Amino acid sequence: MEGQILGNRYELIEKIGGGGMALVYKAKCNLLNRFVAVKILRQEFTNDEEFVKRFRVEAQSAASLSYPNIVSIYDVGQDNNIHYIVMEYVEGVTLKDYIDKKGPLDWREAVNIEVQICSAIEHAHKKRIVHRDIKPHNILITKDGIVKVTDFGIARAVTSSTITMVGSTIGSVHYFSPEQARGGFTDEKSDLYSLGIALYEMVTGRVPFDGETQVAVALKNLQEEAV
Repeated sequence: MEGQILGNRYELIEKIGGGGMALVYKAKCNLLNRFVAVKILRQEFTNDEEFVKRFRVEAQSAASLSYPNIVSIYDVGQDNNIHYIVMEYVEGVTLKDYIDKKGPLDWREAVNIEVQICSAIEHAHKKRIVHRDIKPHNILITKDGIVKVTDFGIARAVTSSTITMVGSTIGSVHYFSPEQARGGFTDEKSDLYSLGIALYEMVTGRVPFDGETQVAVALKNLQEEAV
């Protein structure tokens, strides 16, 4: 898709990431002459009208968040059958890649990162927006050490969808709260539980519960205590 222009405005430059539900491209906004990140919904989900509608609603809801530790959402659009979200482009690495590269972090660094994540989540919760998918993969660290949380509200569109989300929970299940693992009601407390697991991983270099399948991990989360 490189070189394609969406909405007569966003020129896709290169793919910079992707997950179970979307691909992320670095792009140039030709109107404002700046770099942005464009998240494009995978084709297999664009035929589910209910999901696309929820995807847009949640993205617009998350766009109301304006905070230094939250990746800003600039625009939500559709170009033919391509549904996309335009976000702030952050130069940096995910917390997951950072931990994988450095191993267990010094507790002072871990606390500094955690405080910034908490600050972002507190701001969202005050606006009644629950993330529902807090994990190191959704946390970016800039070259200046600024922490930015991304994908606010999008997880709600996924969990509420009737689609069998292939691969959408890969990685996520390790950070699920017990109520999420059971498929129950999730609220602000679910984010705090996931945040605790992220902190655990920062200081130990590993997640508290692991297994060969997602079901095995979910069961351990429900039945066992972390070391």
